[in-house]
Amino acid sequence: MIVKILNKSAAFKGVSYNTSKVEKDKGELMMVQNFGALQGLDHLRPQDYINYLEAQSARSTRTKFPQFHAVISAKGRSHSKEQLTDIAEQWLKGMGYKDQPYLLIFHKDTKNNHIHMITTRVGKDGRKIPDSYEKIRSYQVLNRVLGIDEKKVALADLKNALLYNFSTRAQFMMILEAQGYALTLSPTDYKISKFGKELAQIPITKVDERIADHQKDKERISQLRAIIEKYRLQTNPAIYTISRDLPGGKTKTITSYSSKLAEMLKAKFVVQILFHAKDDKHPYGYTILDHAQKAVFKGGEVMSLKEFIDPLQPGVKEETSPEFSGIMKEISQDNLAFDEETPNEYSSENQNPDETHAITTEPSPEQDGTGISPVMSELQIDIADDIDDEAIHGRNRRKKRKSRTNTR
Repeated sequence: MIVKILNKSAAFKGVSYNTSKVEKDKGELMMVQNFGALQGLDHLRPQDYINYLEAQSARSTRTKFPQFHAVISAKGRSHSKEQLTDIAEQWLKGMGYKDQPYLLIFHKDTKNNHIHMITTRVGKDGRKIPDSYEKIRSYQVLNRVLGIDEKKVALADLKNALLYNFSTRAQFMMILEAQGYALTLSPTDYKISKFGKELAQIPITKVDERIADHQKDKERISQLRAIIEKYRLQTNPAIYTISRDLPGGKTKTITSYSSKLAEMLKAKFVVQILFHAKDDKHPYGYTILDHAQKAVFKGGEVMSLKEFIDPLQPGVKEETSPEFSGIMKEISQDNLAFDEETPNEYSSENQNPDETHAITTEPSPEQDGTGISPVMSELQIDIADDIDDEAIHGRNRRKKRKSRTNTR
């Protein structure tokens, strides 16, 4: 399960965006809470809810972006609208919004059931609801609501990482970093953190023992090269940048690189490509995380970087960068999918000008039975009629610690 807090906004356009979904029978208003006498009236308009939220928000002149808009998404149809409503209620309570006026709108027109939560960041007393470290807290609270033991999951992910065939300490670290973990190396141990806290440790000697057991799998290297050679003729291998907003939202910084070919390899073969670059310079290399065969390869062992990202071959259709220039200005975000990305144009009727382009969030710590953390299997996004998934899941952009994945 995934939770995403959408970008802050000065207006409550999230209300009209979601109520329009209801009007089109693509969503269902599940709950209206703490709107006072307004709840006793019939035939309420979206503007009525907006007026109430604006009136309460006006009690604070210091809060410039009062709208709080978040989404909780389940994988596929694993959770019903009633279950998601209950989870959303508990989550809002854990985040400090229990007594706030809020709307819960279930969306049913995408591959993954999900629910939107809209409220104001300003309390009835005129004080702002605390938002320190809220992106980290959002998962801490969700895990608590779902009864997920974060340390137990981290230990399972660590155990799984040790099953991989890797040749360096850096490669071992990348396996876990690709799942959203941060690793700190002490003189004797790796300290493994996620959700803002340390969850596990492993002695360096244990990692070195696995490195000593490494054997170069020439057969698999040949298989991977054959796969890449075949599909690079069908899918654009040219790289593009992935960036995130800096505070203030006026400038951006490059966080990583990807390509349509890399996306396809991950979706179809569970083979993840990590490009390595310094600052905003062109990548100097890449690593292959072969989750299907539990192995890590230096990209150059399979194919040179130049060949891997070579411009389109004849007959390959040019793809628009998944940054989607239009999304950078206004984005409709409503397809929380977990499978392969197939970007389409989106119509103006689906656009929600309230939110800017999404940045990455921490992945769900759930296990799906494949031995691969969901960040590996749920990272691909399918953009259809509208693109909520772009904001909730991010396009192949889980947090990759630059000091790790971008410097190898």
